[in-house]
Amino acid sequence: MSDIAVSPEIAAAPKALLHDHLDGGVRPQTIIEISDEIGYTNLPRTDAAALDQWFRESADSGSLVRYLETFEHTVAVMQTPAGLHRVAKECALDLAADGVVYAESRYAPEQHVAGGLAMEEVVEAVNAGFREGETEAAAAGRPIQVRALLTAMRHAARSREIAELAARYRDDGVVGFDIAGAEAGYPPTRHLDAFEYLQRENAHFTIHAGEAFGLPSIWEAIQWCGADRLGHGVRIVDDVDTSGDAPVLGRLAAYVRDARIPLEMCPSSNLQTGAAASYAEHPITLLKDLRFRVTVNTDNRLMSGTTLGREMQHLVDDAGWTLSDIRWATINALKSAFIPYDVRLALIEKVVKPGYVALGVPAYTV
Repeated sequence: MSDIAVSPEIAAAPKALLHDHLDGGVRPQTIIEISDEIGYTNLPRTDAAALDQWFRESADSGSLVRYLETFEHTVAVMQTPAGLHRVAKECALDLAADGVVYAESRYAPEQHVAGGLAMEEVVEAVNAGFREGETEAAAAGRPIQVRALLTAMRHAARSREIAELAARYRDDGVVGFDIAGAEAGYPPTRHLDAFEYLQRENAHFTIHAGEAFGLPSIWEAIQWCGADRLGHGVRIVDDVDTSGDAPVLGRLAAYVRDARIPLEMCPSSNLQTGAAASYAEHPITLLKDLRFRVTVNTDNRLMSGTTLGREMQHLVDDAGWTLSDIRWATINALKSAFIPYDVRLALIEKVVKPGYVALGVPAYTV
């Protein structure tokens, strides 16, 4: 999907990532090796390059059944402490190699208990993997902070339990909660109990909304559930009238912009799901120009064959973005991260801004 040469400037630019699925970014070679270790025999390919290609072709196929099958294989190798630890560690290393200095990686603990693990054991294995990856990345001169978001599946009934798990591990690497899965037929209000619990606990959460389903999903996520951020949120553009000389925002779009509600936008993924026709036409650029709180993300790096650097390069090449725009979106992401204010500010002032000045981008002014 995203075969593209990343420029030296974008490769070197410090980046921040808010929407990246752990089970959507596993290395193909790792899938093969863990499958051998645990006796998983259902892989469609047993050569790493061929398996990588299969994942991308399946995600691009237009078949939802085939797209969902890709996750069956990645989740299958994430059912043991060792498997979860390795995948999390490699996630941190791969993101650091891409120039990411801060990332939030999300996964659904309820999908990793088929081998008998308790959800607490899943969380602890992933956290340990992230910490080891951070240590190795720092030793290699690529410091990164990786934090976890715990996801509940919209079609299941464990959201309150997982919300409580997120709150329990909030001082041990878990910074928030999420719901994911099919939007149509599974509105976020089905999980209102979980969101109300998190609000009482002063905890953060994001909600997948406005990806495959439209404005009602976004409205419920914000006005009923109280989402801090919107996962994707691309369909907010349906409430922007561009037929005249200047765009006119409807009430919901105006609220989202005025309240600075972050949009976790994932261009390549949206092209695969049909939420956008091309990088040039993706609503992210219109929303950037209208100064919504836009962030750039990867969603599923394996399925989309992408990195955050590639996502940014596509926007530069096809949608006219500049390095200043990339820096703006990066600062948006850090402003919107579920970590303490002083940590966010330090990353912005001591890492991101100097990093872009070193690339020749004029000093940042508000």
